[in-house]
Amino acid sequence: MVDYIDATALSHQRAFVIEVMGRHCGWLALMAGVSCGADFVFIPENPPSENWEEEMCSIVKRHRAMGKRKTIVIVCEGAQDRKLNHITGKMVNDLLATRIGLDTRITTLGHVQRGGPPCAYDRMLSTLQGVEAVKAVLEATPETPSPVICIVENKIVRKDLMQAIQLTQQVAKDIAARDFEAAMKGRDAEFEEYWKAFNITTATDKSDMLLPPEKRMRVGIIHVGAPAGGMNAATRAAVAYCLTKGHSPIALHNGFPGLCRHHDDKPLGSVREIKWIDAEQWASRGGSEIGTNRGLPSGDLKTTAFCFGKYQIDALFMVGGFEAFTAVSELRKAREQYDAFKIPMVVLPATVSNNVPGTEYSVGSDTCLNALIEYCDAIRQSASASRRRVFVVETQGGASGYIATIAGLSIGALAVYTPEEGIHLNMLVEDIKFLKEQFAKDVGHARSGKIILRNEKASKTYTTEIIANIILEESGGRFDARYAVPGHVQQGGTPSPMDRVRAVRFGVKSLQHIEAYAGKTRKEIADDPLSAAIIGVRGSKVKFSPMERIEREETDWKDRRPKNEFWMNLIDIVDTLSGRPKACRTPMPGSPSMHGNVPQDRTPMPGSPAMDGHRTPAEPMEPSPHDVLGGLRLPPTSAPPTSVPNGVRWQG
Repeated sequence: MVDYIDATALSHQRAFVIEVMGRHCGWLALMAGVSCGADFVFIPENPPSENWEEEMCSIVKRHRAMGKRKTIVIVCEGAQDRKLNHITGKMVNDLLATRIGLDTRITTLGHVQRGGPPCAYDRMLSTLQGVEAVKAVLEATPETPSPVICIVENKIVRKDLMQAIQLTQQVAKDIAARDFEAAMKGRDAEFEEYWKAFNITTATDKSDMLLPPEKRMRVGIIHVGAPAGGMNAATRAAVAYCLTKGHSPIALHNGFPGLCRHHDDKPLGSVREIKWIDAEQWASRGGSEIGTNRGLPSGDLKTTAFCFGKYQIDALFMVGGFEAFTAVSELRKAREQYDAFKIPMVVLPATVSNNVPGTEYSVGSDTCLNALIEYCDAIRQSASASRRRVFVVETQGGASGYIATIAGLSIGALAVYTPEEGIHLNMLVEDIKFLKEQFAKDVGHARSGKIILRNEKASKTYTTEIIANIILEESGGRFDARYAVPGHVQQGGTPSPMDRVRAVRFGVKSLQHIEAYAGKTRKEIADDPLSAAIIGVRGSKVKFSPMERIEREETDWKDRRPKNEFWMNLIDIVDTLSGRPKACRTPMPGSPSMHGNVPQDRTPMPGSPAMDGHRTPAEPMEPSPHDVLGGLRLPPTSAPPTSVPNGVRWQG
């Protein structure tokens, strides 16, 4: 909602005061302020100074003087000053209109904030919390305290319910007692980090935060890999942090190829210092404002080192996916040949695939999931309206099945096919049996559309189209099957709030990590394993990990993903919730998956068109290029089908 208002404010150069929910909790106001780049935020846990009117007007005036065309102020429902006097949206509106002379409007979002269809994260979280709640009940004894199911960073945890209630109530008591420091600590550490990140990235002219000249750095900022939602938000945060502390943010446009080929172009090269106003509008923009591609420094290490030296790059902040991870690995290894690479380097993982080692969360993956789930909701509506229809939907994700699995969990998919498990013939046989059983139970009253999600690299043989063909062929006319390929639609448009706020938080923490190396010699930097690091969520913590160890111990270089993917056990939950039998994931005896030579059974599947009454299962069946195990009839491998009968190919 704030994004829509933001567009109006920009086009009319207006100021908007936006009132949001939260009588005793400023979480919604703070996250909205961080994700949209608001000018000022009022929250009850940490009220503004007693001179807040002058402070707010001063910030807004400075932003306008620097070229900002719009003003956004977020006011929490429970906003108050340090003497507990209530601050209303009208008070803020009058100040902006009378003291600064801005054309100001008030917008009260009200219950619109409760939203419509739940986003991907809410669906996934509620599902996993529900599963954990059932486990808690089954494991409980009469002595077990009643738990509340929570999430800390990326980890589902149980906490004592009564203690959680007391802590929540204590925050309200601390606010009433004007102990605002205790109120901030009463929230989690993440809340306070976001508050600090917001203050650092909102006003960049805080003289008290400037570092001495000898500790200021020229920080190169580069995007590597495919675009992902949140890349720009991370860059905006990094730029604002640099300017606040006195560093110089240097954009290396269009990745490493752009740096090497166009760094000295006239009149505008690819190495440019970023001003605050240049990046200020980037918080809500998708894609990459400084350009990105998959080129690696190994394409021309000599020129890359030359450019680092020529433009005096003291540190490198890299945003991207597995290519960015690989790029920092190459630069780290090349330190022996080039002193220019003996600088602090940090990777902020940003990819829709969420396949970067060293983290359980990559910026952009939530935006991708939201786009995919919105697409699948429309597909499910079509399938349900037709009553008896199966859609096989192809997802992105490279050789990682994260997107397919989390999307399957969020939409209630019948099955999920991932590269980690692959697709084998018995899987298709059993899944078709399961589909027939499900549709046999439907007598026309239920809206029984089904969705199967298949990762784009789950199998080279069993493509999305072929799987839909097989299901259609084996359905015997009892149900229909189509396939859909959303393609690059999954990269999303406007980044999701989660990707934005985490991008800001990770961006600020990354620059703080880099800043710790200011004043150190090149040798001291190169000798420190954390001088080339990746920031990531690991369980319940956000931490930096040394690249050398992650490369050596945790990286599957062949498949471009972590060796141990934290989400793999979620496939079992997808199957459990859909009722999919375990046999569906058991390879057929004699298949390559079993590495055996057991004789193969040619008995057609019950209900298959092969069981047409002209021959019994005991009768011999002549081998045919069109016949395969289990009675499934595939087209000849030399001439695969190019379309699904009566099918529609959905493409982005």
